[in-house]
Amino acid sequence: MTEALNMLQGILKERGEARIKGIAHFIEEHIAQHWEGVLVNNEEKLQKAYKEAGDAAYGTYLNLLFLPVHRQLKEAGITPEPRFPGEFDISREWGNEQETHQQRWMWSTVYGPQEEAIGTIVTIIYHDHTQYRVPQQPEVLALTEVGKEAVVNALSAHSPQFAQALEFTVEYELYLKSLQ
Repeated sequence: MTEALNMLQGILKERGEARIKGIAHFIEEHIAQHWEGVLVNNEEKLQKAYKEAGDAAYGTYLNLLFLPVHRQLKEAGITPEPRFPGEFDISREWGNEQETHQQRWMWSTVYGPQEEAIGTIVTIIYHDHTQYRVPQQPEVLALTEVGKEAVVNALSAHSPQFAQALEFTVEYELYLKSLQ
């Protein structure tokens, strides 16, 4: 049995908030150890993706970063829904005026081996809209809340910027209307 599987099975034996916090810590450790390596080892692929598809290249980066996490969680019977980092359409973004240091908050509900909701993992992805660049390590928040409304309320209480930011689908709809 791998060390990761042992750790995750130990986390699943916890109760209440400790379970989702343990899973968040597990993910944070992975991110801390690998976020820069994934950028460096895939730089050519990610730069090419950015030139061809713009910000969608950040999705490619996140898929590469989270792939080992998904494998380890699956082995332990833990399932995020949707897959990490979360659903883009309901995410929220804000940043500086120059758009060189943006942050997008996405989330996934985490289910245990008996398909019970354990909580929510929020992933904060920092990125640049002027070039392909991840200016800082992604962050993870653990919430006991599940369901869109409860998560939005919890994150709005946690961050005034989140509370003021628009959901992607709303933001995009307004953008399209502005083009008419």
